[in-house]
Amino acid sequence: MSKATAIAPTNIAFIKYMGRKDEALRLPENASVSMNLSNLLTTTTVEFSQTFRKDTVTINNEEREVETVRVIKHLDRIRKLAKINDRAKVVSSNNFPTGTGLSSSSSGFAALTVAGAKAAGLDLSERELSILARQGSGSASRSIPDGFVEWVDADSSEESYAKTIFPADHWDILDVVAIVSTGRKAVKSSTAHQSVASGPYYRARIDRMAQKVQRCKKLIAAKDFPSFGALCEEEALDLHVIFMSAGIIYLTSQSLELIKLVPLWRNEGLPVYFTLNTGQDVHLLCEQQHVTAVQKKLKRLECVREVIVNEPARGARVTGEQLF
Repeated sequence: MSKATAIAPTNIAFIKYMGRKDEALRLPENASVSMNLSNLLTTTTVEFSQTFRKDTVTINNEEREVETVRVIKHLDRIRKLAKINDRAKVVSSNNFPTGTGLSSSSSGFAALTVAGAKAAGLDLSERELSILARQGSGSASRSIPDGFVEWVDADSSEESYAKTIFPADHWDILDVVAIVSTGRKAVKSSTAHQSVASGPYYRARIDRMAQKVQRCKKLIAAKDFPSFGALCEEEALDLHVIFMSAGIIYLTSQSLELIKLVPLWRNEGLPVYFTLNTGQDVHLLCEQQHVTAVQKKLKRLECVREVIVNEPARGARVTGEQLF
């Protein structure tokens, strides 16, 4: 097969990764735990052909130079594995705002990896796909497996991969995304990874991460939502303190308005917690029976432009849909 399409979810990291041991291989400084999101999706079609004179990349009907360079570099990894030299046509589309901190690179490079490998005739295992996706975007490794996922800490490329720790139907928690702005963030995640390491609090954070990962997995296993939610909020704030100590401020006034309301809603009896990615939009975590109440709260707020409800989801997979 020389043409294939894949669909991949973004993921929300409950325990984040920030900072890398190896920039070229995108080996993280610490393990992380995440959940794939059912309604934040990237669909990508890749075709290899000897008749193409050059690689072409279209993302959301646009050709953006920075993204194109990264995509072609990833295509080169796939070509090397497949032992082919054919140029490629790539068309990709997100069903959510791109570049606002909703982890579009995770779904984008996961979909590119699965579609590209299939189109190139490769038969890779889930672990091999996760390792390959990681080299395009670190968080993309977590969008390959299903459900609740751990990206393990390792010092070599062969051991740095993501795996399912609980299936998607393990727990009926939801991630309710509150989009407060569709503007692209000023500092890309890749830049942030390089900037934070010299910050005054960074090493103290790294020293605590293994314990946080183990605690998070235990709380998911036990379905202890109050303790789990509290840990996610603590981790999100910790991450953004690290950013701010490096002079990187992702949160907007709208982000702050919303996350300050969440504890007040809990005091009123609504069990909901927040978490954040490397951007301004806010993720609210709740159990299934409380999602309607959370949505009602959000829809009353002027600072919230759109609400997207996500269940735990499958990982990246080949689909019959074609974008061209």
